[in-house]
Amino acid sequence: MNSAYLYAAARTPFGRFGGALAEVRPDDLAATALTGVLAKAPALDPAAIGDVVWGCANQAGEDNRNVGRMAVLLAGLPTSVPATTVNRLCGSSLDAAIIASRAIESGDADVVVAGGVESMTRAPWVLPKPSRAFPAGNVTAVSTTLGWRLVNERMPAEWTVSLGEANEMLGDKFKIDRVRQDEFAARSHELAAKAWDEGFYAGLTVPVPGVDLARDESIRAGSTPEKLAGLKPSFRPDGTITAGNASPLNDGASAVLLGSSEVAGLIGSQPIARIAGRGVHALDPQDFGFAPVEAAAKALKRAGITWSDVSAVELNEAFAVQSIACVDAWGIDPSIVNARGGAIAIGHPLGASGARILGTLAARLRETGGRWGVAAICIGVGQALAVVLENVA
Repeated sequence: MNSAYLYAAARTPFGRFGGALAEVRPDDLAATALTGVLAKAPALDPAAIGDVVWGCANQAGEDNRNVGRMAVLLAGLPTSVPATTVNRLCGSSLDAAIIASRAIESGDADVVVAGGVESMTRAPWVLPKPSRAFPAGNVTAVSTTLGWRLVNERMPAEWTVSLGEANEMLGDKFKIDRVRQDEFAARSHELAAKAWDEGFYAGLTVPVPGVDLARDESIRAGSTPEKLAGLKPSFRPDGTITAGNASPLNDGASAVLLGSSEVAGLIGSQPIARIAGRGVHALDPQDFGFAPVEAAAKALKRAGITWSDVSAVELNEAFAVQSIACVDAWGIDPSIVNARGGAIAIGHPLGASGARILGTLAARLRETGGRWGVAAICIGVGQALAVVLENVA
């Protein structure tokens, strides 16, 4: 069986909700990330791409008609390049990378681009279609930006609590107080701002045409636990989760170029990292924030390593409380987690986040020379994914 390798990664800067990318369609964002990652492999003939696997969580508006295929066409790739769009909510683009790696390992493809996109700003309101013509009474437009919508009445109520309330419950369970959450969030902003200042993200991001956005828009340099402590709780009057210690709503796209070892000459560069292990886990929907714990354990086992071998972790920061719960459960050194900032600062455009953390992880391993790294992401409705990378640069 072949091994699957990561050759390149690229993403757009992530815009805040209603911010600099608000006027950019999600399919155009996707095309930008796709074009950006292929620009890092100028020797590669795009016609040699065996497939494009793209993630998107919403798919209710301009992203609804297989946005992966739309990206291929808008990017000007040959029409012979196929594409599919997958949806595992927040984990969609990491799932896309996993699917792409399996295609390479099985020999179904030699080169695959994986990625994802989300425009949470442009997510539409939807109306349920009536079962009969001209129904009497009012109908309600439902926002598709985030969370449950058009809930099936057969779902148990405890499964369909808001994402914020689910994580308040997680904080209660593990006794993670507001102080720890605000400290974690302030660190995310501090490290992300520093990473940009030091040029770490310059090689990972590509500009969006027609938009003046040089870096991730949600980063707040100078955030401190004391400043964050002044924010009001968002989900409970006496709660611990605020707009400051949870990921914001964002727009953006990300992509990774994967291939077998045999295509290095075709791509024109050597691989950066090997996909060494994968893990997926599911539990009760309201406990989704804790699901990365077992997903990572499965990925580590399949890679044949343990946490003691790992030098870098990219854990998507949906909420500070769930990130802290996972790091505590793993029993690892917190300093190796999101050392270049996380989603609380950088942003969490749902379908783009998985490929974003995978590309960041590969860059961190290359920067430090560490051998093993883990990328993990929690997923709404009780799931998580994890990938182990081995540095081969």
